[in-house]
Amino acid sequence: MKLSALLTSAGINIGFSALFFCLYSILRKQPGNLYVYFGRRLNQDENDEYSDPFTLERFVPSASWIVKAWELSEEELLSIGGLDAVVFLRIFVFSIRVFSIAAIVCVFGVLPVNYYGQAMQHKYISAESLDVFTIANIQGGSSWLWVHCIALYIITLSTCSLLFSEYRAIAKLKLDHITGSPPNPCHFTILVRSIPKSPGLPLNEIIKNFFINYHGLSYLSHQIIRRRGRFQKIMVQLKEDRPQPSRYSKKGNVFHSIAEQMIHFHVKLRLINGSLSWEQECSAAFVFFKTRYAAIVASKVLHTSNPMVWVTEMAPAPNDVYWPNLWIPYGQLWIRRIATLLASILFMFMFLIPVTFVQGLTQLEQLQQILPLLKIIPNTDFVIQFVSGYLPSFILSLFLYSVPPTMMLFSTVEGPTSRSEKKRSACCKILYFTIWNVFFVNVLSGSVISQLNVISSPKEIPAQLAKAVPRQATFFITYVLTLGWTSLSTELMQLCSLLLHSLRKYVLGSKEDPTFVPTFPYHTEVPRVLLFGLLGFTCSILAPLILPVLLVYFFLGYLVYRNQVNI
Repeated sequence: MKLSALLTSAGINIGFSALFFCLYSILRKQPGNLYVYFGRRLNQDENDEYSDPFTLERFVPSASWIVKAWELSEEELLSIGGLDAVVFLRIFVFSIRVFSIAAIVCVFGVLPVNYYGQAMQHKYISAESLDVFTIANIQGGSSWLWVHCIALYIITLSTCSLLFSEYRAIAKLKLDHITGSPPNPCHFTILVRSIPKSPGLPLNEIIKNFFINYHGLSYLSHQIIRRRGRFQKIMVQLKEDRPQPSRYSKKGNVFHSIAEQMIHFHVKLRLINGSLSWEQECSAAFVFFKTRYAAIVASKVLHTSNPMVWVTEMAPAPNDVYWPNLWIPYGQLWIRRIATLLASILFMFMFLIPVTFVQGLTQLEQLQQILPLLKIIPNTDFVIQFVSGYLPSFILSLFLYSVPPTMMLFSTVEGPTSRSEKKRSACCKILYFTIWNVFFVNVLSGSVISQLNVISSPKEIPAQLAKAVPRQATFFITYVLTLGWTSLSTELMQLCSLLLHSLRKYVLGSKEDPTFVPTFPYHTEVPRVLLFGLLGFTCSILAPLILPVLLVYFFLGYLVYRNQVNI
């Protein structure tokens, strides 16, 4: 890949990002988009400025949102977004500090050594290949490799020291948050699952006798979890299927009322006979204790010699409980986890197809020798720069948009009892997926494609990979440009929320729900930020040009996500 292809990709992404930023500054001022961009602050007085639909200022782009986001203090962010938002933003602060040091060391120390690593006649900067800026341009056995070693030690030591101070600051924030927050009912409650049933006693008495026997001094009460029975489902379905009254459907309403009465009578008879149930008791319950310490002890202790019964854990917050999974028998969880693990691995291997195709586009000349059909691509500079510079990372970004909903589905099937646990599980799956498919598979597949015509024996594979892997670092520069910069602009605009809001309001005619506030997608954003951090650490010595691109991403991300937390 030439430097001109990288500049082409950078120009396209800068244009899209600037366009989205301008559109956001205009769309956030429109009165019809208040529920999209100001869901948490609709009751504040500052939204009165958007009430006039004829002011010219509403249609002029401005940078006022940047100023407001920058002026927020950490205490204000903690009160608005909570501890998770503050910790998430501190990832950006840590990344900016680390990669600023790495950029100074590598751009001014390592990059000139790479550029003049071989005795060659250099072209114009724009016509140079990106390989001359990487460590692949260093001759074997060069005496200048000590520069790379010193730079690596400087980056490692600075990262470890900054990471230690960051963890200490976050631990203090967490401790202050725990000690300063008011008591919550979930702090005194545990969730008990896989309760063994006894033929002679109801489930209510079994739970009461068990906890009085083992936790009599601290036990307060309990609540059995009940699953909605078939009778409730029939009643809800009848209410949903009831047609709206109309002056043209009086006879239809009469017939529907008669049919509804017949169904009610039939359901009542079956309910008396015992074939239908109003509520079904699950082998799970919430148990309440008098002190927080007693609840923590009860959630951690092993109550019986069989670890598959009387399983306890701290109860999630009331608004965080994922009720559909509470009825799942505890013995099914390990089967579900194994099944979702196998499904995730299968999905990761299926993703190898688009990744290999994308890496083939970055090595267009080698791929045309293997597949002569690709020679129909016009051999012009702009087309080649577009296909090899911008198109691969764009195609990979499109395929990656299918990963979060798929992993969220897998995490739901696993059987978590809280929404936060489901998001945390999806976050881990997405992180492993992106590290494997975006990092390792891209490196290996691109290296194999570039060396298919060179390797003549298996003994040459390690040496050829050592030469080819640094060249793959240039692909990740365009990847950060495409997925990083553009994803920030789309996150700022809230494209999905904006389209759904417009569809409900202008097409379906639905009214806006003032109580609906979308949650922050930590399960998609945290893996992306961690992936970019991994790319920065691994490619800073191999291809120092990635560091300025990453710094721009982290600076923009810090501003964008501060704004997203504030709204």
